[in-house]
Amino acid sequence: MRAALLAALWLSAACAAPAGATEAPAAKPTPAKADAPSGPTRNGRDIYQRFRDGLADPSCEPGVSTRWRQHFATAPKRLARSDDDLLPLFGYVVDALREAHLPTEYALIPFVESGYRPGARSAAGPAGLWQMIALTARNHRVPMREGYDGRLSPVDSTQAAVRYLKTLHGMFGGDWRLAVMAYNAGEYRILNALKRNGQTAANARPDQLAGLSDITQAYVRKLHALSCLMEQADDREEWLQALDRPVPHLQAVTLPSEVGDIDGWAARTGQDAAQLRRLNPVFANGSIGRVSTRRAPLLAVAAGAANAPAPVAADLAIAAIESPPSTRTKAGETAADTVTTGSAEVAVAKNGEPAANASPRRHTVGRGDNAWTIAKRYRIRVADLLKRNGLNAKAVLKPGQALLIDAPNGGD
Repeated sequence: MRAALLAALWLSAACAAPAGATEAPAAKPTPAKADAPSGPTRNGRDIYQRFRDGLADPSCEPGVSTRWRQHFATAPKRLARSDDDLLPLFGYVVDALREAHLPTEYALIPFVESGYRPGARSAAGPAGLWQMIALTARNHRVPMREGYDGRLSPVDSTQAAVRYLKTLHGMFGGDWRLAVMAYNAGEYRILNALKRNGQTAANARPDQLAGLSDITQAYVRKLHALSCLMEQADDREEWLQALDRPVPHLQAVTLPSEVGDIDGWAARTGQDAAQLRRLNPVFANGSIGRVSTRRAPLLAVAAGAANAPAPVAADLAIAAIESPPSTRTKAGETAADTVTTGSAEVAVAKNGEPAANASPRRHTVGRGDNAWTIAKRYRIRVADLLKRNGLNAKAVLKPGQALLIDAPNGGD
């Protein structure tokens, strides 16, 4: 603690630029909760836009970091794939950084560290999305005990990483380049390098800091190359169209006491149990235990207000849809509404079911579809959709599969 205090005092003096020095450009402010997402799903392009809006340095000069652009060329492709967990997980990290008023360049660190795999382990000891070693994890309050390695929890590890990055961001005068170098090598190595090279955080030239490892020197170039790949990917219309899809909106969820495992929560909310297991490798056997005096958090689809019991997926699907304009009779009663499905309009009654004179609707499963998004589109309950098609909550829908939306003859 004393060493950290001395370092902070030294840096506070060092940050004052000498007379005549050119002041480093101020970091771009990052709005905290502007256009903050809500609801169980969000559009993938909204995640991308929130990332771009939060960049401290969106400039991309021609030929920048060519080597690392080639190395990370598959990152935008993974974001575009609907069968990859990357885009919702990336959205979760971007949200955490925006809320902490930090540049979204930091959301690229897990690409470099783990390839955005929550369960990644290194033979050298680091683990998880942010590849923390056990000592660093404990120092930053990541729960570590027998049977629970919080580094493998995207919730615990991201909260700790964001806290650490916020400290580094302030310690190095808001220079994201120095902060990520410190994340890689440790803050004291960067502080000493600045001192040896006669630099301060206010006038730092990170690429000219002698005495640091090649890996640390390359860290800024890697993140900037990734940033440019993402920034310029929107030149390809096909890529943007691939992002234009419903994506699970992930948040930290504390399960009710009566739900003890991932499968139980998935069945209750209509979520994909296999995906929840992939996102939460900290629960190796699927059982949700306690960490100290609290239940361990689960990264899952957002389900209602914070600290409130999560509604079932069917209720979420209905609540997420804005009711269409209604036609009122002279008595003020609501008549049948109209919703658009594809290119056809179908008359529906107040409860979302088709009007008496309408034919039962059908839906052909497309790429990226799941029971939740289909039920949301047609304003029906997930449970009803599954029941009408003889499916259970764990069923995997396949592109081209035909689903019955409405019960034949108005029955179930």
